[in-house]
Amino acid sequence: MKLFRHLIQRLKARFSDQRTYYWIFLAVLLVPNLFLCCTEPMPLFGKLALILVPGGFWMALLTASRRPGIPIWCLLPMLVFGAFQLVLLYLFGNSIIAVDMLLNVATTNSGEAMELLGKLAPAIAGVIVLYVPTLVLGVMSIRLGDRLTPAFRKRNLGRAAVIFLVGIGTMFGARWQDGEYRAKLDLWPVNIGYNMKLAIDRWEKGSRYAETSKDFTFGAVSERPDSVREVYVMVIGETSRALNWQLYGYGRETNPCLSKARGLVWYKDMLTQANATHKSVPIMLSAASAENYDILYTHKSVLTAFKEAGFRTAFFSNQLPNRSFIDYYGDEADTTVFLKANAMAKGEEFNPYDDVLLKSVDSLLADTAHRKLFIVLHTYGSHFDYQERYPVNDIYFRPASYESVTRDNRDILINAYDNSIRATDDLLCQIIARLDAQPNTAAAMFYASDHGEDIFDDRRNLFLHASPIPTYYQLHIPFLMWFSPEYDTLWPEAHALAAANSGKPVTTNVIFHTLLSVGGIETPYRNDSLAVTSPLFTVTPRHYLNDHNEPETLDRVGFKPADIEMFRRMELDFPELPGKAGGESK
Repeated sequence: MKLFRHLIQRLKARFSDQRTYYWIFLAVLLVPNLFLCCTEPMPLFGKLALILVPGGFWMALLTASRRPGIPIWCLLPMLVFGAFQLVLLYLFGNSIIAVDMLLNVATTNSGEAMELLGKLAPAIAGVIVLYVPTLVLGVMSIRLGDRLTPAFRKRNLGRAAVIFLVGIGTMFGARWQDGEYRAKLDLWPVNIGYNMKLAIDRWEKGSRYAETSKDFTFGAVSERPDSVREVYVMVIGETSRALNWQLYGYGRETNPCLSKARGLVWYKDMLTQANATHKSVPIMLSAASAENYDILYTHKSVLTAFKEAGFRTAFFSNQLPNRSFIDYYGDEADTTVFLKANAMAKGEEFNPYDDVLLKSVDSLLADTAHRKLFIVLHTYGSHFDYQERYPVNDIYFRPASYESVTRDNRDILINAYDNSIRATDDLLCQIIARLDAQPNTAAAMFYASDHGEDIFDDRRNLFLHASPIPTYYQLHIPFLMWFSPEYDTLWPEAHALAAANSGKPVTTNVIFHTLLSVGGIETPYRNDSLAVTSPLFTVTPRHYLNDHNEPETLDRVGFKPADIEMFRRMELDFPELPGKAGGESK
């Protein structure tokens, strides 16, 4: 008992001294840096700089007041970024807060955020335990009668200057060790400020899209006679990875209907060019690609091309508007409906399943006055929370209910995820059935997912998508198309070429040009070397759009050995690693 009382007295004495708060706050501010030293692949001097430069800066800043609780509260935004960084490290294993992640936050609705945060108990608990007590201690410091002495402040300001200058020296050493080292990319939190600036610049450029693209025209015309009724449906999937599709060799029955569908072609080696929805979907629907992404701000979408060619166009989405290019493209259609937003506005079901999109398709197909139709459906697919993407009555793989997201729950998470893919399988088959039932109609359906997903697949224990450095699981996606018998009768070459090219390596930038090719839309912006249904289709090196919107070939993306092994195992085309014999390898 005496020992306990003695301990309490010592703690009271410690927390009656502002120096205790000073050192605690310094340690808390450096926690993200300490974690990044362990997770980031950088030279020794880079790791030293990661501690010394911010450490010296924070030491100096905390001496700005005789009560260090004042500067720590002024640094509240930095504490928020620190918490954000730690949660991302929990999810992705490495990398700083990226530009795409900042834009994802800006374009994610509260419902999606709560679905995720509600299942990340360990990570959320960790940052709460670290940062909430820090803020409480900040209040205690502000209220405390004790003050940092002038001698302490002067002494530590001098130490801070020395540490900071030594840190600057280690930055030069890091540059000597690694020619690609840059403070704006590798030094936390300098890199956060740089990425924040890039995110704001992109947001502002995107917000001016209506103005910067207003004079754009495809000059598109249809090469087909008006007497032929044509209907084309482009289905945009969400977070669906090819690895879990039965069509792609998965051992479970996740495609019980599509696996029996006639007229179906699927591409075994399709990669998305971006692992975030706000970038991947615009690449599908426009002439932009990883190699020329900036044309996004001045060009319109494939919806406008079909409209110019005389098609009635429609965009139906089961996702909420998010002030991104997806919204802008949707507004180009003759008919634009965000079903979930409409349901919320009426006080109806907040989270409808994707089959609600079928009602919108039916209403257009029923009006046969529209001789030519082009419909884009944006699904919610397999977006987390997986167990919310299908009715309880449609649960096939069990158990599929979970309260938290952990490695221990992976089997249950996979069950729920696979159930969501079965729901997509059913939706696509229902669309095919509706198109097949249209009399005297040349029709085709296309499906591609925007990106895949990590689900604790290997020892890295990664989860979700949009990580700054992608994985195999996030990039290998399903891409398929279906042709009606009437279409095959009129233009059999397209189906034959699609099938002939189905084993070749492609990326999502082929979708725009393939849609125009299948729809018979002539425009100077159609590139048949990128259309898999054209005899001019050509295989070219594949690129990924990195966080700073720069194209990178696959061998420069930063894949880990576990990812490359999956490329090999799935028999996907991947550049031979430096130092190994041969060129391209399967």
